[in-house]
Amino acid sequence: MGLGPYPGVSLADARRKAEEANAKGRENVDPIKDRERQRKEAVRNLHLFEDVARDAFESRKAELKRDGKAGRWFSPLELHVLPKLGKMPVSEIDQMDIRDTLAPIWHTKAETARKAMDRIGICLKHAAALNLNVNLDATDKAKALLGKRRHKAQHIPAMSWQEVPDFYQSLNDGSISHLALRLLILTGMRSEPIRFLREDQISGDVWTIPEEAVKGRLDAVREFRVPLSPEALRVIEQARAFAQSGYLFPGSGKKSEVISDNTMRKVMKSRGLEAVPHGFRSSLRVWLADCTDAPHQVAETVIAHSIGSAVVKAYLRTDFLEQRRALMNRWADFVTGKSSGEVVKLVVGQ
Repeated sequence: MGLGPYPGVSLADARRKAEEANAKGRENVDPIKDRERQRKEAVRNLHLFEDVARDAFESRKAELKRDGKAGRWFSPLELHVLPKLGKMPVSEIDQMDIRDTLAPIWHTKAETARKAMDRIGICLKHAAALNLNVNLDATDKAKALLGKRRHKAQHIPAMSWQEVPDFYQSLNDGSISHLALRLLILTGMRSEPIRFLREDQISGDVWTIPEEAVKGRLDAVREFRVPLSPEALRVIEQARAFAQSGYLFPGSGKKSEVISDNTMRKVMKSRGLEAVPHGFRSSLRVWLADCTDAPHQVAETVIAHSIGSAVVKAYLRTDFLEQRRALMNRWADFVTGKSSGEVVKLVVGQ
């Protein structure tokens, strides 16, 4: 059994190591195998949390929309966890470390803190799967130490449906940002499907959002169809003049294939509005409740909300396309000033 080269290992150190090895031998422990075991354990303990986190992210990309390119899965870790825990060996992280890391945002940014805690737990499980010695109970213990969150969820600022027509008419310069906002208002969809809209997703007057772009797609059973009103088709036709690489709303920089998440928000912010683009989904939903007799299931489907339990969704095999088409045509007439906000009956085929 080699004890190390001289003079790096002195004679005294060699005698000490030899005695330790002999002592293990007397206890029926193979000193060479025991030394290798200790070396491997030391290597395992050197796995930094940052490396494990990035490896965990890579392994989950297939589960995330657009392979996680938006960065939303990793951002809670990158912003709030890695600056403090990233350079620590993952095997050394305990509930006290997690508590101290998330305490500054636990009550002030409750949802972000919840996501960060969830991601830490996933990373620890990933480390355990790599055969690293980690404390899988650390996140539960950290939650107990941090206590119940006091933060109350705030609603996304939205424009009242009565104000939408005037705002829609003001989006009249024909720019990419104005056209994108108009289509977002007309369809009631989230900004991401709008930004990544491709020409090959449109067939006639139906826009089919692919499954990977639908929020919560792991609970969905299919892609989502959006009926397009004549006004929405007119906006899409105008947007085709800007199309690049198949995208109707391409980005201006080399690094971005489509417009950024803030492009539409900046238009509203520049006008001093508190409301944000995502709020138009609320505007549409309240209009549906106030001004139509649309059934709850149909109204929720208009804004692509999931309805009912997994069992209900398994048997409810309709997306109410024709009923939604009638509603979206009514909504388009309202926002373009062709009709008032009076209550209308839902009659399919009108």
